[in-house]
Amino acid sequence: WCPVLGAPVPLFREICAEDDVDLQPTEIESLCMNCYKNGSTRLLLTKIPFFKEIIISSFTCPHCNWSNTEVQSAGRIQEQGVTYTLKVRSKQDLNREVVKADCATTTIPELDFEIPAYTQKGSLSTVEGLIDRAVAGLEQDQPVRQATDPEVAAKIDEFMQKLKKLKDVENEFTLVINDPSGNSFVENPFAPQKDEVLTVTQYKRTAEQDAQLGLKENETKEEEEETPGNDIETLRNEVLVFNTNCPECNAPASTNMKLVQIPHFKEVIIMATNCDNCGHRTNEVKSGGATEELGTRITLRVTDPSDMSRDLLKSETCSVLIPELEFELGMAALGGKFTTLEGLLKDIKELIVSKNPFTCGDSSTPERAEKLEIFGKKIDKIIAGEMEAHIILNDPAGNSYLQNVYAPDPDPEMKIEKYKRTFEQNDDLGLNDMKIEGYREDISDS
Repeated sequence: WCPVLGAPVPLFREICAEDDVDLQPTEIESLCMNCYKNGSTRLLLTKIPFFKEIIISSFTCPHCNWSNTEVQSAGRIQEQGVTYTLKVRSKQDLNREVVKADCATTTIPELDFEIPAYTQKGSLSTVEGLIDRAVAGLEQDQPVRQATDPEVAAKIDEFMQKLKKLKDVENEFTLVINDPSGNSFVENPFAPQKDEVLTVTQYKRTAEQDAQLGLKENETKEEEEETPGNDIETLRNEVLVFNTNCPECNAPASTNMKLVQIPHFKEVIIMATNCDNCGHRTNEVKSGGATEELGTRITLRVTDPSDMSRDLLKSETCSVLIPELEFELGMAALGGKFTTLEGLLKDIKELIVSKNPFTCGDSSTPERAEKLEIFGKKIDKIIAGEMEAHIILNDPAGNSYLQNVYAPDPDPEMKIEKYKRTFEQNDDLGLNDMKIEGYREDISDS
């Protein structure tokens, strides 16, 4: 409670230069790991605008003048893990900003080099900074190695030279950041356009990764029971409500779930969460059916503002392309959504322009801000019908849908194509590892 404001103060407050109340850090006495005398650690709980909550800690020792600073994430663990694969081809790529969580694993395949999870603290740096930090970590115990094992020390010196040579970018190399918490980030300097050298892949965590993150796994399994047909019909007409926590403020909230039959398409599951504490709302759509045999590509030519009211179902496996803007939104970027075309475009604008952590504060540049502002204005023109564009929904699983306002007749402005998935697309969907024929014989043989 703040006596000046006469109101409760949140635990994590946004950094603001014009704050009337000083945001004082908490200072505690702690042991110096350099001279083993007592120093002081200062902790500051704050929130970076358009990013998340963080804990900044700073240690100083008045005896040996040793100091250390760390940044730890205090935000929620994301629903999916994320892998960033960056092909470093020029020195400009070394300047890309990187948010690396402490649970992220960093690898450089060309050198067979890996920084395991939890061996470094979380940091906000650049690609070059990650390399320098790795070199500094290897140099730390070199004097001891040279005295005890000169052969190993010589090999490490040779390897450090290879790491330093990467900064010259004489040859292309790959930087891979795998973060099961989903809280790491690699900058795309060409946003909102697609980055040709950066690949972002979201994935479902394994049970081992959930255990490493401290997530509780529900090990209880309910017995399967046959559900009569009338119970299924009742389920379709009923809205199920279950308790959960708000993803923004972590206050108790309720999630509504309902089965919905989309005309001329299939059955889907819609989940919506409303928080009475902070007003946050979110919705998610899951396909109620199986993966289709063929992928689906839907192309709509937007010619009139009335197209914005078309119902749209975007599954988690669907990517969105707008050729006129040279824009591509990858799979799982916005999750599953049941909305309108206008709602999808507004969500894209909010994701690229408003929620981008590198478009505000010290991380922003005038050129980048201007580019994103132009992109946002073009999105507004498409919504207002002042700019013609093509909206392409490419779903390898075939579970996305765009309303045909002429149904059951063909839509002259919409083209629906069915295509055979590639091996890579089947691998992303986990279909290559499934055996759907002859598995009963394998079970009986075993």
